[in-house]
Amino acid sequence: MGDQVVTGHFGRHAASDNGLIRDLVERAQLGDRSALEELYLIHFDRIYSYLHMSVGSRHDAEDLTTQTFVKMLESIGRFRWRSSVPFSAWLFRIAHNLAMDHFRARRRWQPEEEIPEPAAVEGNSAEEQALASIGDASLLELIARLSPEQRQVLTLKFVFRFSNGEAAAILDKTEGAVKSLQHRALATLHRHVTR
Repeated sequence: MGDQVVTGHFGRHAASDNGLIRDLVERAQLGDRSALEELYLIHFDRIYSYLHMSVGSRHDAEDLTTQTFVKMLESIGRFRWRSSVPFSAWLFRIAHNLAMDHFRARRRWQPEEEIPEPAAVEGNSAEEQALASIGDASLLELIARLSPEQRQVLTLKFVFRFSNGEAAAILDKTEGAVKSLQHRALATLHRHVTR
């Protein structure tokens, strides 16, 4: 567990066992602009990606990402370390709250962009590629049928690789509730896929 430094769009590796993030947060709480900038750079891609997947609009995700980091700047002085909740979970909680406020204001989700198609793998026939894209589209449709909470849990767990405890902190739920949501979501997907 602990905070992670982003490598690539979704990949992660340990940030010196949480030491780097802890040092940056402590410096940021003292007003160190370079530490704030580094925290922004470390977390930007994951926060933006999470918000884009949550709200479905690049423009809204950009706005919400900006708001997330403004709120981080305004409230970092009040951040307190808790042993089971890393700084990144606190930051994702801010992003999650902003996304929920966005949904309350809009009352419905309307993706503005198509999900990009995966790059074609050499050696696959056109038929295999067509069947694979139909499968991907069907899976996306099945995921879209899940409740917003179930989609959030699957996104946090399987895209961003948060633990149950971290996902629970972000969503303001118990670990048991996160496990239950994950189980129900996967069971629903399994039922639809095996029909």
